[in-house]
Amino acid sequence: MIKNEVQYVSVKTGDPSALGLFGLAMVTLVASTQKLGVTEGFAYVIPWAIFLGAFAQLMASVLDFKKENLFGGTAFGAYAFFWMAVATSWLMKLGFFGEALMNNIDTKQLGYAFLGYLIFSIFMTIGATQTNKALFFIFVLIDFLFIGLSFSTLGIMPVIMHEVAAISELLIAILSFYLAGANVINHQFKRVVMPIGAPFGNKKK
Repeated sequence: MIKNEVQYVSVKTGDPSALGLFGLAMVTLVASTQKLGVTEGFAYVIPWAIFLGAFAQLMASVLDFKKENLFGGTAFGAYAFFWMAVATSWLMKLGFFGEALMNNIDTKQLGYAFLGYLIFSIFMTIGATQTNKALFFIFVLIDFLFIGLSFSTLGIMPVIMHEVAAISELLIAILSFYLAGANVINHQFKRVVMPIGAPFGNKKK
């Protein structure tokens, strides 16, 4: 009797965090310049939102899920779809989908979407305490970004909250560039060249 044995070969993938973080860094850098008044309009922010904010983070999400990294896969995936939705909203505002949609916009709906992402980000911030300190502080800044976005869009202290969102977004970009670089450099040198900070408390293995 011949036994048919099937061998399953696991495909190893590299850590996609650097790619996802680079995508986050790029889109928040470009978007923050518009909020800070350094640049005007948001037409040229859209490509970076789609390809770096959305696609780069979505690729990182898929790879993280393949590595059974629930936290990374969920975070990158959720924020990838966020940037897809935001880019679509900007296109609607610019009339890309026609005047019917452009003239039927209630920005408060976007404010409630930002509020939903704030709730999600708070949960992710708690989870980030078990990753590393650099990533944890990125999530803290993301919380402040969504506080600023949701409050300003809903008309609550719009000027102050807009500034909170703008500054938080720029700081997210800076810290994300650092962590993306640290992931690559530390991996290449097989030692800690750029420190990212140990997790808070004891990480369960």
